[in-house]
Amino acid sequence: MGINPNMAEVAALLGERSRATILASMMDGRFHTASELAYMAAIKPQTASFHLAKLVEGKLIKVEKQGRHRYFQLAGEDIAQFLESFLVISPPPEVRSLKQSSQMKLLQDARTCYDHLAGKLGVQLTESMVDAGYLKLEDKQFILTDEGTLFFTTFGMDLAALKRKRRSFSPACLDWSERRYHLAGALGNGLLNQLLNLGWLTRVPSIRAIKVTEKGKRGFKEVFHLDS
Repeated sequence: MGINPNMAEVAALLGERSRATILASMMDGRFHTASELAYMAAIKPQTASFHLAKLVEGKLIKVEKQGRHRYFQLAGEDIAQFLESFLVISPPPEVRSLKQSSQMKLLQDARTCYDHLAGKLGVQLTESMVDAGYLKLEDKQFILTDEGTLFFTTFGMDLAALKRKRRSFSPACLDWSERRYHLAGALGNGLLNQLLNLGWLTRVPSIRAIKVTEKGKRGFKEVFHLDS
């Protein structure tokens, strides 16, 4: 055959609206219960369990058991990047309420893409580091420069520990809302965690949006020359 037949299996999993909604909800990188995902997809718990079993079987998500409870998460960063790229070519959702409009605005401004920062803020932050000479974009990878090594270390990040992780260090991820690249991988995750630890960012409950705090507004302007 001219194509990998498994492509059709993945397409079939994504072709069902409830499963697609569940996958999009899991792009915050966190573990979720079946009940939480059922609520996010506006379906019955029994229906969610059926879809989750299909997604586990298709290796798009993984499940961990803690006692009698089961928690679901995307299978890995590669799945998240695939979904983010798929969103780039997907038509925007129809906005039917003020709440939905507000949530969409929050997601476009700043959100998590699995475990790194995305949205307008993620792209602007990445481009500011490229302009400063901390990163160089080469063949869909961000290359850490000597100036970048000094900067991230001074910023309080353990680069040696990040490089030991069994994952890509600093790939470029195409942002679905901005249509430009943001920093992903171990370095992107480390940067997001540091920004959260510093209190510059805070998570928005129930959706994968991220908000900039007042402390963060001052920090982004001082360190990255961004008006958040």
